Amino acid sequence: MWQSSAPGSIYDYIKVASFSIGPDGLVDQWSRRAVELFGITADEVRGKDPVEVFMPADLRPRGHRTVAEILDGKEWTGLVPFRMPGRDGDHDHGRDRAHGLAEIYVMPSETEHGEQAALCIVVDVRALRRIESDLAASQAIFGQSPFGFLLFGTDLTVQRANQRFATVFGGAAEEHRGRTVHDYLSRPEADRMNAALRRVLETGEAVTDLQIVGTAPGSTDRRHWSINLYRVHGGSGRPVGVAGLGIDVTRRHMAAREAANARRNLALLNEASSRIGNSLDLETTARELLDVAVPGFCDLASVDLYQGLLTGDEAPPGQFASPHAESYGGGSAELRRVAFASAVSDAPLMTTPDCVPEGGGPTQVGEVHRYPFNSPCASALRTASPQTIPGRDGGLVQSTLAVPMVAHDTVVGLVQFARAKGSEPFGDRDRALAVELAARAAVCIDNARLYRREHERALILQRSLLPPGDPEAAGLDIACRYLPGTTATEVGGDWFDVIELPGHRTALVVGDVMGRGLRAAVAMGELRTAVRTLALLDLEPAEVLSALDEIARGLGSPGNPSQLRRSNGGAQVPHQLPRGSREADLSEVYLATCVYAVYDPVTRRCTFANAGHLPPVLVEPGEEALLLDVPPGMPLGVGGEPFEEVEVELPEGALLALYTDGLVESRDHPLDEGLHAFRTALTDPGRALEDVCDHVLNTLDTRHGEDDIALLMARVQGLPAESVGDWRLPREPRSVGRARELTRAQLVAWDLEALVDTVELLVSELVTNALRYGEGEIRLRLLRDRTLVCEVWDAGLVQPRRRRARDTDEGGRGLQLVGLLSTSWGSRRTPRGKTVWFELPLPDGEGSAEPTVEQLLSMF
Repeated sequence: MWQSSAPGSIYDYIKVASFSIGPDGLVDQWSRRAVELFGITADEVRGKDPVEVFMPADLRPRGHRTVAEILDGKEWTGLVPFRMPGRDGDHDHGRDRAHGLAEIYVMPSETEHGEQAALCIVVDVRALRRIESDLAASQAIFGQSPFGFLLFGTDLTVQRANQRFATVFGGAAEEHRGRTVHDYLSRPEADRMNAALRRVLETGEAVTDLQIVGTAPGSTDRRHWSINLYRVHGGSGRPVGVAGLGIDVTRRHMAAREAANARRNLALLNEASSRIGNSLDLETTARELLDVAVPGFCDLASVDLYQGLLTGDEAPPGQFASPHAESYGGGSAELRRVAFASAVSDAPLMTTPDCVPEGGGPTQVGEVHRYPFNSPCASALRTASPQTIPGRDGGLVQSTLAVPMVAHDTVVGLVQFARAKGSEPFGDRDRALAVELAARAAVCIDNARLYRREHERALILQRSLLPPGDPEAAGLDIACRYLPGTTATEVGGDWFDVIELPGHRTALVVGDVMGRGLRAAVAMGELRTAVRTLALLDLEPAEVLSALDEIARGLGSPGNPSQLRRSNGGAQVPHQLPRGSREADLSEVYLATCVYAVYDPVTRRCTFANAGHLPPVLVEPGEEALLLDVPPGMPLGVGGEPFEEVEVELPEGALLALYTDGLVESRDHPLDEGLHAFRTALTDPGRALEDVCDHVLNTLDTRHGEDDIALLMARVQGLPAESVGDWRLPREPRSVGRARELTRAQLVAWDLEALVDTVELLVSELVTNALRYGEGEIRLRLLRDRTLVCEVWDAGLVQPRRRRARDTDEGGRGLQLVGLLSTSWGSRRTPRGKTVWFELPLPDGEGSAEPTVEQLLSMF
């Protein structure tokens, strides 16, 4: 007989064969599996003793009994050697073949006639050993595995669980049979697991590293498992279930989370380094901190700075960062909320529990407040230590970190980081990161505070060096504007000045020291002082600039004129350093541009000299604004080139504008466009001069703050002819008396009788000196404006010198008398000689200009 089994059944795997033995002990049935196992056909074995059929003769024991002799009606099991079939399927017994070992199980039976027979089951021992080994290995893997193992049936219920799984979820391994994943996991996680099991069962595609989160029985700790699923098949290839291997990866997950947090923290610190402190503005720096922290680190945040720090107090009201130090106000000094940020939609302004400011309610940005002494926020400020503040039930905030901002061992403010309900709570790493973020911002804020203080000091210095508001000049209506750059830019070296000169003339000056900062402001002050000193010497404009150039070169290392190039505005600027020089060399050179103009209200003529500055702008009545063609010259401090002068007659009512480059040049547009816009803004010069200045500044949009701006505007108003007395006198003694007569008549015509005696006396002294020490024709000029000026001209080049006369000297007291009775006096060179002048105030009802007895007696 032969047995049939499905392909791939277990019988194929263990190689089971069968045959039957008749009452005579001979084989009467031989199965096909016996043919495959022994390599002997049924015809070859039927009717023969089975021992002699498949047991090799050399392996038969001597005197062995036949099967018929051992059939005694009892079961028998034994091992029998046999000759294995050849590889080529040849059944020739003579061929040398390998030996095998079979286990034979003999089961007694009876024929239909009651005769004794037997049914024999034969199993290849090698297959049995292999099965035993596989079972042992399976049991070792399944039972001794350190990982949880489950076998799910096609109905997705547990068919088998190993001991490791039972250890985690409790009970014996057999007790888990019939359960589902919903018995172990929460509803969402169980649904995900069930869907994965069903997908594997239906498609046969394995699932690896399915992340499942749950809790073990009796524990509240969240566990993370990595699940691997694959479909299991029976011997016939039919799916019989899904195997699942679970690995506890909680530690790995925590390590990964810690690594992710570390990467996030590092990224936040890198971002903080690049984004915080780009501005030297306190409020901007605070906002930059919150831009980094929200939402990357927390959900809500605010920054409070000490009010004293913001108002520029020398010592901030914070404390030294020591646990035992007492701060100003015990942490309860006035603070101002300078920044707030929230990643929570419709979130109210931040109010930390237990840190409600005095007065209650949320603190608005810009509002000044105090924290109660016993509050955690005040404690953080007082001790310079961060405080963790838990949220309240029903509130938006889960927890808050109140972190003092410490810079250079001083607390400058407080930053609060808060996380809303549902966010991960703050940990130790978060606390350390918060302290680091606050410290970086605090240093930047303190630097901004120091910069603001120095910037304000520099501005005070700079403004103190500028002329006072509403300067006055004879024959000119003057308006000026000075706009410093924003606090984000350093102070510059721009300046302007209006200087009264003898003869009611006026010097107009605008200059710009190249570079920025306190050094440029100091250099500007030095040059401005030098300009005023040189102007009082009554030098020509070109001579003033030449002297200034020497002074500028003396302030620093000399520049190299050969390495300069001309800019669009006509200024000379450094092009490159000389070969072999150091970059620091050029930084020591004080370079400045300057335009110097002297206006004479009698002739309405203005003489210009330029040292690399932008050209003046002139607007004549009814005409378009134009740039005056003034030779640009080299900047001050370069040296080596003379300066040229240009004299221009200014029409009555004309408008003259001097300015610095901050008005017409910026990063947004080139210089030519700025000059064109400036000229266009001056198309309506008829309005009030102050309004013209405002219109120019508003039109040119000078709020960019890139550079300081100086603007000096003057409208020409020449002295009227009736305010000038001008006479020429021959060089003869009687001209002294004639000068006295002309002077008296002119003063009476001007209603200045109170000055007649004094002016007559001083005029006679100057004309006498001109006759005695001068040359050529004598000219006498009286000018009446805000003061009275008397000028005596001659062709002599020798300048008068005041000296003290001795008691025995007959002369030498004339200039002493002039200096004693006049407000001021002096002399200056002219193209054809010299001019000696004196000035007297006009009578204002406060007393006469007549000399006192003591003054007259002091002359003798």
